[in-house]
Amino acid sequence: QVQLVESGGGLVQAGGSLRPSCAASGCIVSINAMGWYRQAPGTQRELVAEITSGGSTNYADSVKGRFTISRDNAKNTVYLQKNSLKPEDTAVYYCNAIVTTRVYYGMDYWGKGTLVTVSS
Repeated sequence: QVQLVESGGGLVQAGGSLRPSCAASGCIVSINAMGWYRQAPGTQRELVAEITSGGSTNYADSVKGRFTISRDNAKNTVYLQKNSLKPEDTAVYYCNAIVTTRVYYGMDYWGKGTLVTVSS
């Protein structure tokens, strides 16, 4: 079994910054991609940013230039530096990892989500 534990959400004023993290633990052989998704009320979950084990990154257009994703492979941890936050960034942010265990290859795992509220 694999667990993803997120931390670093909360309330912040517009223009502020947050740096949430997500640590994966369990029977992990390797982690392919790790990423962050978000879901605002009444909307579908959307990709925010993702990073491969080799360090290649992909961002949603709405966060390019403001958010930076990084990971520590030794710690199985992914970070999302969020700068210049806007009220429209308000959402529940979910960590995602594509994990290979001894039983399964490339399986999707999700964190429980962390709420980020950006006040204007």
